[in-house]
Amino acid sequence: MSAQEQTAAQAGELMLDVQGIQVYYGIIHALKGVSLQINRGEIVTLIGANGAGKSTTLNTISGILRPRTGKILYDGRELTSVPPYEVVKHGLSQAPEGRRIFPRMTVRENLEMGAFSRTRQDLKPDFERVYDLFPVLKERNSQPGGTLSGGEQQMLAMGRALMARPRLLMLDEPSMGLAPMLVERIFAIIKEINGQGTTILLVEQNANVALEISHRGYVLETGEVVLGDTSAALLQNPRVREAYLGGT
Repeated sequence: MSAQEQTAAQAGELMLDVQGIQVYYGIIHALKGVSLQINRGEIVTLIGANGAGKSTTLNTISGILRPRTGKILYDGRELTSVPPYEVVKHGLSQAPEGRRIFPRMTVRENLEMGAFSRTRQDLKPDFERVYDLFPVLKERNSQPGGTLSGGEQQMLAMGRALMARPRLLMLDEPSMGLAPMLVERIFAIIKEINGQGTTILLVEQNANVALEISHRGYVLETGEVVLGDTSAALLQNPRVREAYLGGT
């Protein structure tokens, strides 16, 4: 991202404000007061080791998990206790880790499931958008989702999330298990989606690429945010480079 793009995104209107959320799995303290903010139009990435709490953070924002304490404000509206299907209606959708497509449903049926909250609206423009971003899905339109390759399934998971017309799209490990060429394509599409006006919260193990396409980032360690900065600064941070970027 250019310096001008970073400045513009940081100056944008606050969209998501996560305030000190504490999340438990039984007696396991998974999130220990996580706070983060996302401005309208940004790509913000969460990086951290396995088990750091990245997916838990996304699932809590989506309403799948409930924080014991803390608040989640989205466009000024509190979503802390809102069920997941209502969160989607407010304009926030998620492509989960592991894709979680419906393997026996066709590609088109999977996409239709993403639009469950807006069945009375014309879906044609949304199908056209998804097929424009992911042409292979149009080719596989009548094919069961479970017969797609891993990369195609990831595209389907992202396309399904876009069918909800989200203003904030959350992507959980979109490059997991993909060949390098497909990883490059997925990240190019993420930038394109953002360029179309969709704000993005990205969880990604491939920290180098994630920080290269994002405006800002947060580092999670054992359920806590230990660092937050512009992506450019994080890429140059010695601590981040040593722990997550394979450098010193």
